[in-house]
Amino acid sequence: MLAIAKITAKGQTTIPQDVRAALKVVPGDLIAWDVAADGTATVRRVQTMDLEYLRAVEGTLSEWNSAADEEAYRGL
Repeated sequence: MLAIAKITAKGQTTIPQDVRAALKVVPGDLIAWDVAADGTATVRRVQTMDLEYLRAVEGTLSEWNSAADEEAYRGL
């Protein structure tokens, strides 16, 4: 798919509707740009973190958080 968009004087652009649909992005979503050394750029939708899930996982990691663990794994 080829889509062309104009860049404003402020460096802003509108993402064409076909591109938004392909990326499955909606207002408020985040996108990430990856620019290669040859000047080509790719853009992708950034998945937001599920903070509730991450907090639940964090609670299960305490068994590996002791002084003995710090000493055992310090050199890694």
